[in-house]
Formats: sequence, C-alpha cells, structure tokens
Amino acid sequence: MNDMTQVSKDKLVADFKIVVSDAEELLRLTANQAGEKVVALRGQMQDHLATAKAKLADAEAALIESTKKVARATDDYVHENPWRSIGIAAGIGLVVGLLVSRR
Repeated sequence: MNDMTQVSKDKLVADFKIVVSDAEELLRLTANQAGEKVVALRGQMQDHLATAKAKLADAEAALIESTKKVARATDDYVHENPWRSIGIAAGIGLVVGLLVSRR
C-alpha cells in the first residue's frame, strides 16, 4: 500500500470520527425536544449512528491489519535480503543528502 493511500484512509477515518462526534452532539442537544417527528428522527439518527460506528470500527480494524501486513512483509524482506536492504537504504540516504545539500 502506498503512502498516499494510507494518508487518504487515515484522513477518511479521522473525518468520519468528527462526523460521528457531531451527530452524537446533535442527539444530545435535541434530547429534550418534544414531538413525534423529532422523536422518530432521533430514533433513525441513532440507528444510523450505530451503523456508522460499527463501519468505522471495521474500517479501523482493516486499516490496522493492512498496516501490520505491510510491516511484516517489510520485516521479512529485510531479514531475507539484509545487504540489498542496506544498499537501498544507503542509496536513498545519498539521494536525500544530495537533494538537501542543494538547498
């Protein structure tokens, strides 16, 4: 998984948490409102919020699992190819050093 995909997923989860938090706050603020429509709407909103929370938990679990898989794969590769990994790291360090020194 590339870094942009990871960043996008992290941002999506963070934004979704904000939406859930705002919805919970709205439910809390309308708790003492009367009327059939308000009560029905609050019930629907609570149902949707529960579904959203479950999906958020599933998305977070999937994100954590995919991150662990990538970390395991990287660890396995480094252990199977230590010298190649050192060479790649040195090459990246050299390129970054050259780019930084030009500024």
